[in-house]
Amino acid sequence: VVSIFVNPRQFGPGEDLDRYPRDLAGDAEKLRGAGVDLLFAPSVDEMYPAGFSTTVHIAGLSEGMEGERRPGHFDGVATVVARLLGLVLPDVAFFGQKDAQQCAVVMRLVKDLGLPVEVRVAPTVRESDGLALSSRNAYLTAEERKAAPALFRALLATQLVHELGEKKAEKLLKAFRLAVSTEPLLVLDSVDLVDVATMRPVEKVDRPVLLAAAVKVGRTRLIDNVVFGG
Repeated sequence: VVSIFVNPRQFGPGEDLDRYPRDLAGDAEKLRGAGVDLLFAPSVDEMYPAGFSTTVHIAGLSEGMEGERRPGHFDGVATVVARLLGLVLPDVAFFGQKDAQQCAVVMRLVKDLGLPVEVRVAPTVRESDGLALSSRNAYLTAEERKAAPALFRALLATQLVHELGEKKAEKLLKAFRLAVSTEPLLVLDSVDLVDVATMRPVEKVDRPVLLAAAVKVGRTRLIDNVVFGG
């Protein structure tokens, strides 16, 4: 079973809900080729019928990083995931590493509520040049698309700086900012170096950490991350 639902509750004011790329027919064809048995593509009214009044909030994990920059975003994520899990009743649910904070929120949701589902985090799927697959990649012009993989390269360059011996978060973040700045079409929106378990900032890398960043490429906001340390 694959669910496809553009969830209005996780889009903030001024975000791209109305123009978010949608290609249900194309997605359905890809899913047939992949051997999917059922495509669950509900309407907004089906997901949130009249009188729907529940919001799920995951304290702590959802409040920093993207949660701080996009107030209410992870309440929308947690609410829709709880609803989808309740409707589909899967044995296993798959989420992508590209949305690392979302994965942490979902795993906490499932653990805290004792939901009978195993959450598996799948590696980020990338184009041959390293760009993480995303619906929003469709917004990119040809020139922007050529520049976009510089985000992943900057993440890998920072990981290499750590592997060569640097432990201080301040210097690793500086290395990332320097690497991103080499591509003039990328405008850094945010970067965080956090503990993978708590999603809280670290001062040094002495345990597994997540380096997560967002950049603007033209009008498009792209996110990506790498995990290292420990």
